[in-house]
Amino acid sequence: MKHEWRKHEKELYLPKPKPTLVEVPAFSFFTISGKGNPNGDTFPAYIGVLYALSYAVKMSPKKQMAPEGYFDYTVYPLEGVWDLSEKAKANYDGKLNKDELIFTLMIRQPDFVDQVFFQQVLELTQKKKPHPLLEQVQFETIEEGTCVQMLHKGSYEEEPASFQQMEAFAATQQVERKSKRHREIYLNDARKTAPEKLKTVLRFQVE
Repeated sequence: MKHEWRKHEKELYLPKPKPTLVEVPAFSFFTISGKGNPNGDTFPAYIGVLYALSYAVKMSPKKQMAPEGYFDYTVYPLEGVWDLSEKAKANYDGKLNKDELIFTLMIRQPDFVDQVFFQQVLELTQKKKPHPLLEQVQFETIEEGTCVQMLHKGSYEEEPASFQQMEAFAATQQVERKSKRHREIYLNDARKTAPEKLKTVLRFQVE
């Protein structure tokens, strides 16, 4: 049976448009880090290499290289962890300078993917779809633990209002946001979706 995250992992990927507490266990990801404005010309290339590797994993049976334990599944959505550079934090005046954003983009991988298989997929992709950024992709296990999350509907520019709701909710649960670092899970393709129809899972760690 095909594993579809939209059906089987609704708590993590399809939350309601109101803040909730959630426990996020350890998952494996293909990740790549960078700095700069996500509206810049180079940003799409970071996304492109992650999807190239992720679809190479999904299609591995057709290349006769599927690992032990392989099962059919829907490729997971793109995620991004966002922060500000130390310079921007020191000079922060309430206005976001997107050129000073620090990001780690990632796509979650099924449990059957390990470091060895990642190297195999990486080598294959470097031959089929070579790109300099492939050298920067890593295979990582990340555990977020206790978080506050909610579904944000609308443009990315309107996210601060949702974060205010999330921080107010955290206070009612007697927990505090660890830092301004946060995660976004993109449920739509921003290139093909009107800003007012975008759906994004917002999440930050609490303690």
